Amino acid sequence: MRVKRIVANLHVSDANRAAGEKFYKDILGLDCLMDQGWIQTYGASEPMMPQLSIASEGGSGTPLPRVSIEVDSLDEAAARMKAGGFVITYGPVDEPWGVRRFFVEDPFGNLVNILQHQ
Repeated sequence: MRVKRIVANLHVSDANRAAGEKFYKDILGLDCLMDQGWIQTYGASEPMMPQLSIASEGGSGTPLPRVSIEVDSLDEAAARMKAGGFVITYGPVDEPWGVRRFFVEDPFGNLVNILQHQ
């Protein structure tokens, strides 16, 4: 047996499609793979390596984000977040373990770690 996929399920009180699309599709460039009204699933067409992190904090003394999203251009992601009206709450910062990252809250209040490996 092998694990084929890991999906992060973020609880929200209202699965507001427009808010989710703005953050995850329009700004981060993910595709809406499924929309059942009560759940929207966003993803990318290229394969990703399944990962699951178990942590007591978010690193560098930060709170633990609900999800981490790796991008190919952190500066572009930060600029797009700011242009979309989202407030970056931490960073961008170069971390000692070899990533550059920032934290931002999605429209549902989930803390999201946006990162790029250096």
